Amino acid sequence: MPDLAGGIARFQRDVFPAKADLFAGLAAHHTPHTLFISCSDARVVPELITGCEPGELFVIRTAGNLVPACTPRADGVAASIEYAVAVLGVSDIVVCGHSACGAMTALAHGQDLGTAPAFADWLRHADAPRARTAPGDVAGLVRQNVHAQLANLATHPSVVRALAGHEITLHGWVYDIGSGHVEELRTADHGPAVAA
Repeated sequence: MPDLAGGIARFQRDVFPAKADLFAGLAAHHTPHTLFISCSDARVVPELITGCEPGELFVIRTAGNLVPACTPRADGVAASIEYAVAVLGVSDIVVCGHSACGAMTALAHGQDLGTAPAFADWLRHADAPRARTAPGDVAGLVRQNVHAQLANLATHPSVVRALAGHEITLHGWVYDIGSGHVEELRTADHGPAVAA
């Protein structure tokens, strides 16, 4: 196992003291401005990509940056969305897909996931974008998946209310790991795609 204890020691020795005032404020207040939904992939680090400090992003990470549509049953993703929107009052939600996504690659290439049944079941939340994408087109599936997950987000009551009140904006991004480029996709909630 990597030396996580050494990393903690460096954080406590070097990072924490340099940001002591920030952490003191965070100990009493939690006011993130953005809900950032990204893939669990270790290469995708929302705070690093966006240059945000601790406390600015409320982050949900799931395999394939999937957001199940709202159902009567509560789940961890739905609860986190509701908390970020209804309680914390975030003003923006980003769904961020990325290049070389293992989940999207598995779907695009029809990989046998028999040894990972929970993962295979989870990926059903990407059935619609997979149906709209040519087999083997991982990049196309990543983009279609971001659009589908934004649509799923808009089924959650807290998001529906915030959208109706013009209190929140939804954003779809695709992050390219190799270049660091972030592409903002055109969504129903705002104008044309722009490079970030």
